[in-house]
Amino acid sequence: MNVIIKTAAEIEKMRVAGKLASEVLDYITPYVKPGITTEELDTLCHNYMVDVQKTIPAPLNYAPKGHTPYPKSICTSVNHQICHGIPGKKKLKNGDIVNIDITVISQGFHGDTSRMFYVGDPSIQAKRLCELTYEAMWRGIDVVKPGNHLGDIGHTIQKLAEGVGYSVVREFCGHGIGKKFHEDPQVLHYGKPGSGLKLKPGMIFTIEPMINAGKAAIRHLPDGWTITTKDSSLSAQWEHTILVTEDGHEVLTVSSGAPLKPVYRF
Repeated sequence: MNVIIKTAAEIEKMRVAGKLASEVLDYITPYVKPGITTEELDTLCHNYMVDVQKTIPAPLNYAPKGHTPYPKSICTSVNHQICHGIPGKKKLKNGDIVNIDITVISQGFHGDTSRMFYVGDPSIQAKRLCELTYEAMWRGIDVVKPGNHLGDIGHTIQKLAEGVGYSVVREFCGHGIGKKFHEDPQVLHYGKPGSGLKLKPGMIFTIEPMINAGKAAIRHLPDGWTITTKDSSLSAQWEHTILVTEDGHEVLTVSSGAPLKPVYRF
């Protein structure tokens, strides 16, 4: 495992990239309403990134080995879609939940974050799932400090999610990030305390739990990218990019419109 410890100059560029990614989500928030298509959301975000921020949408034409190039600038995963949903012509309707995942490139560095959005009035079940997943992400962030392990993050998230009857997606996880979109280490959202890589100052990675209301099993759609729950249950995801500091952590993907850390309820 080749985990890159970032220099002070690189960390500062990651702060800028993270804030810019979060600001795209601030910008798009008022547009997430019944009747808009996810393709229209993609166009709005793309134009904001390219024309206003002067950043590069990292997902556009991204093509890891074995995949066709991703055709859009953002990911929009609706209801039972877990991740990597491709924006399209279907209109969002009242009661939908949608994850919008943004990654920008600024000064050669990546900022990566995602949020859940309610389209109109969500069901009680959908709201509870989104709130639980948000709390799970933050509880995972809370244990990030030098000397702790990646398994501590995963265990904290898994314990909360499974404790209320939800399930954790196993096939997709957080990741190191910097000059590359995806770097070491992989950050699993399940695990055992004290297991895995020991955290050191200068590491930067994402924490992005994907929590299903039903079972953990997934389905790959024929488009080569979109992942859904196998049982069609709702799924939620939140994501922040985290720096390990000398005495704890710093959340890099924050902006004026970013949701605050929650008061823990679960």
